[in-house]
Amino acid sequence: MDRLKDRLERVRGRIDQACARCGRPPNGVRFVAISKGFPAEAVSEAMALGVAEFGENRVQEASEKIPKVEPRPRWHLVGHLQTNKAKRAVELFDAIQSVDSIRIAEELDRRAAAASRILECLVEVNTSGDPSKYGAGPEATMGLLDQMRVFKSLRVGGLMTIGPLRGGAAGARTSFRALHALRAEAVRAGHLGGGADLSMGMSDDFEIAVEEGATIVRLGTALFGARPDGQGPGGTAPGASGHA
Repeated sequence: MDRLKDRLERVRGRIDQACARCGRPPNGVRFVAISKGFPAEAVSEAMALGVAEFGENRVQEASEKIPKVEPRPRWHLVGHLQTNKAKRAVELFDAIQSVDSIRIAEELDRRAAAASRILECLVEVNTSGDPSKYGAGPEATMGLLDQMRVFKSLRVGGLMTIGPLRGGAAGARTSFRALHALRAEAVRAGHLGGGADLSMGMSDDFEIAVEEGATIVRLGTALFGARPDGQGPGGTAPGASGHA
């Protein structure tokens, strides 16, 4: 736990410093600990240190892990979701960060209504134009948000993106600025509230994301260390799309 405690303190310090550089209050940024590839015991260890929100990429892995963690934290799905996994996702997660099509939105709304619950979600946007990544195109995002306004069992809380695999800090900054601009456009159009979330930034680029307005950063290896399954620092296998 001491190593996790040290990493947690470093992450919080880096978020505070990034906020100071851009004149933001640190309490305007929260992080979701990405526990993909780590056992339930790691989640419990982080919870004992005050971490309250966790993210998983795969419904199958989450199905095995989430029931083992008590008391229950807040769980986010951050990986790509297929419609045939929507029912189980609604059962497992408090928020879905990866809604990228009207088809999956319709299925989630239907499943959430059947479960008599309101499901929080974010619309995922492919701001880098990388064809290997999931997410709605920036040009399609406003239309998707408009279509989702009719749903009664989905609450759209903001936007999410994954930084580009290539392009370094400059590429990440461009990607995050694009999401920030889309949020502003969506707020002006009445599709999102003024306090809508921007979920962007992972272990390799979260400080840039904070500087560009992130309200949520998604941190895996920065908190838990190297994944035992050999996946990359951003929570993905090297060369993958950002979802597994």
